[in-house]
Amino acid sequence: MRDQARAAVAEITGRTPDNVRQLSGGDTAAAFAVRLDDGTTVFAKTAPMPGAIAAEAASLAWLAEPDAIAVPEVHGHDEKWLVTEHIPAAAPNALAAERLGRELAALHAAGATSFGAAPPGGPADAWIGLARMRNEPGEQWPAFYSRHRIEPYLRRAVDAGTVSAEGGALISLVCAQIDELAGPAEPPARLHGDLWSGNVHWGAQRAWLIDPAAHGGHRETDLAMLRLFGCPHLDRVVAAYQEVSPLAEGWEQRIGLHQLFPLLVHAVLFGGGYAGQAVAAARSALRAR
Repeated sequence: MRDQARAAVAEITGRTPDNVRQLSGGDTAAAFAVRLDDGTTVFAKTAPMPGAIAAEAASLAWLAEPDAIAVPEVHGHDEKWLVTEHIPAAAPNALAAERLGRELAALHAAGATSFGAAPPGGPADAWIGLARMRNEPGEQWPAFYSRHRIEPYLRRAVDAGTVSAEGGALISLVCAQIDELAGPAEPPARLHGDLWSGNVHWGAQRAWLIDPAAHGGHRETDLAMLRLFGCPHLDRVVAAYQEVSPLAEGWEQRIGLHQLFPLLVHAVLFGGGYAGQAVAAARSALRAR
């Protein structure tokens, strides 16, 4: 795989790699730090899913476009390989977390043409991890979220027996009542779309967003996903976000609603306790009425 990475980086950058080091982590891709002959180090990754590299490149470019938040610069890509700026890792800290909160608010405010809008040049059929994700534009967030972010994964989970019929009925009730549960209407936000803590890369001065599944959505979804799997200094992130762009009243009661999407994706991919967490999130959403 190192030889493939070396060849791909040479072709995409037009430079000669003189060192290739495989990186650990990540469950959907092989990743490498590649030093070029001019001393620059770039990051190269490949993914097994068709179209995933093109979708990620489009997502990164769209998130970078408003110059609101730090994302790695895309140096180029082909069908199998993506080459970006390499960001050395550092420990999370409170100041960087506060900066992340302010920058995430600015990114969301950059907006999207509609809920479910794919990044320009990005495919409608994209990926979140190893699961397919449909970007289908719509005018109303509740209809988009239930139809394209809850129901497809719920059907798969119930059909596989991962989510029980009783649990599936409870989650379906959330979809039926989502207009009441969604809170005040908001314009489409420019979302990272897969913002769990592993996709926040802490650098020396700030946090960087990586591995996006970007689309137009509700800004509370990104924040709920940060909370779902834990993010260092999350209280600082949220407080700084609120200073720039206050969240609508009742947002904390809607966290379960916004966590349904990633929890159902994880139930489909990994089973286990994620199904129970999805049902618990549905109960939380219904209690918030």
